[in-house]
Amino acid sequence: MKCPFCGSSDTQVIDSRVSDAGDSIRRRRRCVGCQKRFTTYETVELRLPQVVKSNGTRADFDVDRIRVGFARALHKRPVPTEYVDAAIDRIVQQVLALGEREIPSRQIGEMVMQELYKLDKVGYIRFASVYRSFQDVSDFRDALKEVEAPAPALKRLRR
Repeated sequence: MKCPFCGSSDTQVIDSRVSDAGDSIRRRRRCVGCQKRFTTYETVELRLPQVVKSNGTRADFDVDRIRVGFARALHKRPVPTEYVDAAIDRIVQQVLALGEREIPSRQIGEMVMQELYKLDKVGYIRFASVYRSFQDVSDFRDALKEVEAPAPALKRLRR
């Protein structure tokens, strides 16, 4: 670590402490060159993958886009915010667990649909109608059958 005062790269760690939340480490350092003290913070940097859209373009993974999708699907539905936050966290953890540098947007959409299916069937239908571009009533009928079918049938009926 370079000293911010004299630019020397020879510094010593005097004290290290874990933050209250446990997500960072605070280090007190002393420069061997000028003897001045300074503080640094060490945090984990998680790199979320790039999202490859259906048209081939790439964009940064954006948790807010997922949150907006949930909000639209669950508008005026009795689903507590903490359940939605937990579902979004599960999706982010799944994406991180893949360890990939890129992920198709379709795969993220499927993850969102799985979480919505568990949270609220009406929200699931709303999201599916936009996500799958329902064209007529028969598409809605198929989605309703999917919701009424037992859970293992969910994967079998997906397009």
